[in-house]
Amino acid sequence: MHVVIVDGDVSYPATSGKRLRTSNLMLRLARRHRVTYLARSSGNAVENRRAAEFFGDHGLEPILVDDPVPAKSGMAFYARLAANVFLPIPYSVQTHDTARMSDAVRRYAADNAVDLWQFEWIPYVAALSHRGDARKLVVAHNVDSTIWQRFYETEKNPVKRWFVKQQWQKFERYERRIFGKASRVVAVSEEDAARLRVGFGCSRVDVVENGIDREQFEAVTPRHEPRRILFLGALDWRPNLDAIRVLLDTIFPAVRGQEPGVQLDIVGRNPPAWLEARTRQRDGITLYADVPDVRPYLARSGMLAVPLRIGGGSRLKILEALACGLPVVSTRVGAEGLRVVAEKHLTIVPDVEALPAALVDCIRHPRRAEATAAAGRAFVLAEYDWDAIAEKLDRVWEKCAGASQAVGAGRT
Repeated sequence: MHVVIVDGDVSYPATSGKRLRTSNLMLRLARRHRVTYLARSSGNAVENRRAAEFFGDHGLEPILVDDPVPAKSGMAFYARLAANVFLPIPYSVQTHDTARMSDAVRRYAADNAVDLWQFEWIPYVAALSHRGDARKLVVAHNVDSTIWQRFYETEKNPVKRWFVKQQWQKFERYERRIFGKASRVVAVSEEDAARLRVGFGCSRVDVVENGIDREQFEAVTPRHEPRRILFLGALDWRPNLDAIRVLLDTIFPAVRGQEPGVQLDIVGRNPPAWLEARTRQRDGITLYADVPDVRPYLARSGMLAVPLRIGGGSRLKILEALACGLPVVSTRVGAEGLRVVAEKHLTIVPDVEALPAALVDCIRHPRRAEATAAAGRAFVLAEYDWDAIAEKLDRVWEKCAGASQAVGAGRT
């Protein structure tokens, strides 16, 4: 087949969960199909060249569209937020519904025979709204309306709470419309698939889970330091920033109050200035930004802390930690969407308020924590390898390319 993957950012280097998923799956499927990768880039010529060379070397046809996403700071940012109040679409959709990307998609569709279009995020589906004959597969890395609902439930500021509620409602309406136009929708967990079926009436939904590269993580030899806590994740994603604030404000001080020598490592890409400043000022906390390989940090830490209150999809960082044999302590929201079992593979607590006690228990009983992590490692290495997951997506591609009906709300 000829498949075109349309992406909202360039999945190289693979420095976030979404990038890891997109990159690992399309590289594998490019071995058996013709894959064109049409992605929105930040306009950095050096980064574009490296990414194009990487994808070209792996058998993909890269088309990188210079179209930087507007900055999320400054007066212009707040002016755009204010203007969005009067628009029917969410702000993040507004920033991705651009003429450059739409034109690139339409031009390619006009000049090439394509069996299947895979959209890595919903705003780009609209570029092919005029092509009823096009097979459109939408990957729901998250159900964004669920994330915004959880923002609403945790936000205390009344003005922000009002704005967040608006975004939540806009996303519900927008997702319902876009998912209804797709030939099929791919969810990353059974929980998200149920939300799509029940909440949006999507009858043609497939589950293709997140995963890990077994060879990479099987080779890791754990050298656990029980008093070293790790936080891992993209530091430009709002749910992770919410988790970081809670970790710094309440969880880590509570743990250090009982275990004074504990260290916290924060590893992730694109940290905001406020986080860099806070970590410089705090004893026992180190920030590692934009690291080329997370495995050394997974190997040496005593545990991974996942203090998420807001989220959707499923967390690759939990899979990666367990694949390295690293104990994981997570909230229920953090572990959502994974087939791991509490107390058998990792520690799961109901909310962030219960995390300090669970982390202290992990520090004080390292052998028990490591035994649980060893069971988690065996399970993840056996069940979550990208090779097997790519086979699932390949079957969805074949099914979608041969489909004759859209997934529309309520259809069978």
